[in-house]
Amino acid sequence: MVVAGDFRNGVTFEMDGKVYQVIEFQHVKPGKGAAFVRTKLRNVITGGVTETTFSPTDKFENAYIERREMQYLYNDGDLYYFMDMETYEQEPIGKDLLGDSFKFVKEEMLCKILSYKGKAFSIEPPMFVELVVTETEPGFAGNTAQGALKPATLETGATIKVPLFINIGDVLKIDTRTGEYLSRA
Repeated sequence: MVVAGDFRNGVTFEMDGKVYQVIEFQHVKPGKGAAFVRTKLRNVITGGVTETTFSPTDKFENAYIERREMQYLYNDGDLYYFMDMETYEQEPIGKDLLGDSFKFVKEEMLCKILSYKGKAFSIEPPMFVELVVTETEPGFAGNTAQGALKPATLETGATIKVPLFINIGDVLKIDTRTGEYLSRA
């Protein structure tokens, strides 16, 4: 059990059949009236954010989010298969759980699978990946305005903006959280 008076950033708990994680909290002791805890909560399953106040004595069940590192193997239609690196068991995960950042993941990359009570609800790809440019237009001499960018298609099929000096076959380091080019690898 976790008491609202003990909330800290990152604490996960179950309330009304849903799992929430504390993003921000503030203990408020007004001059008149009882103290309360003002929080900003994220629903870990849907990603929605809500602001709620609690009495410091409110009690909730702890929710343990399991993070397992698994290797992405292949996809078969709308199912994507991941392998547990310890037990070598394969687990199919639906396309709807992948998220936008999965477009930077290629086969054999390690990802973190987040699950609650044995049911996967989200996938975290590696923070940074190195991918080969498969298609881009050549940069032209004289076209060197500060910060000029051009589109480039990566080996996973994702398209990002890159500087003009990037060519086909270059290996790039990409931040999967923002989808931005960081550097050549």
